[in-house]
Amino acid sequence: MKNNLLAEKQIPSVNFHLWEPCNMKCKFCFASFQDVKKSILPKGHLSKEDALEVIRELANLGFQKISFAGGEPTLCPWLNELIAEAKLRNMTTMLITNGTNLSTEFLELNKSNLNWIALSIDSLSKETNQLSGRSLVDTKTLSKEHYLKLIQEIKREGYKLKINTVIHKFNYQEDMSDFMIKSNPKRWKVMQVLPIKGQNDKHIKSLEISDQQFSEFINKHKHISSYISETNKDMTNSYVMVDPAGRFFENSKGIHKYSQPILKVSAEAALQEMNYDYSKFVARKGIYNWK
Repeated sequence: MKNNLLAEKQIPSVNFHLWEPCNMKCKFCFASFQDVKKSILPKGHLSKEDALEVIRELANLGFQKISFAGGEPTLCPWLNELIAEAKLRNMTTMLITNGTNLSTEFLELNKSNLNWIALSIDSLSKETNQLSGRSLVDTKTLSKEHYLKLIQEIKREGYKLKINTVIHKFNYQEDMSDFMIKSNPKRWKVMQVLPIKGQNDKHIKSLEISDQQFSEFINKHKHISSYISETNKDMTNSYVMVDPAGRFFENSKGIHKYSQPILKVSAEAALQEMNYDYSKFVARKGIYNWK
């Protein structure tokens, strides 16, 4: 990379939450960004040109991997262009999605620019997903059969598969072993539901679990070789994240703290306002062969 300004022990991957709108209503969502929408970004996202410029800034700063997240990023009409821009800048690209909009056309169109697809799958139970809000606005949920068919197509098009699972009060006793064996993702990230003030206050008390309950789920799935577990402590301040307004943010105090906008002060200056923990990033296995 031409202009690598990141220090040697800086986190080399970034999550760009480019899109606040979402077609699901997960009660545990730590990135609802209603505060951003109400305060400085009524539409819940930057313009296409501004989003592209944020990606250029991140690439010039030296980030090696970028994960496009939301909200639901596939709702963004110019997502394909953002992915292509990141790939042009030699970044490894990942999409974090609930899977509702992954059409055959999308998969075929992006396979030369998008390296990873991370599906958010918390449960295979319709009732559990409805309770947690992992459902569309009409309470429709995605079935196990839908996920397996989608995963088959993702792999057939040559994408690397990751699955993200949030463990909460309604699913910590579930056994997902058979599904994970059939899915065989390269990485299965299992995360303890994370309370963040201003993001999921309304419902989080009914979803929180103890470390012991989280361990119950982990112990049940230790035989799945691809799993990586993250407690609340592991996740705190170990992710470099950019919000829909193009600002770095972190969660060390249990609330989102935002930098100045990248496009106002530069990515380098904005990053210096944050205090991410590289050692925690390494400890949670954030470095792996993502290329």
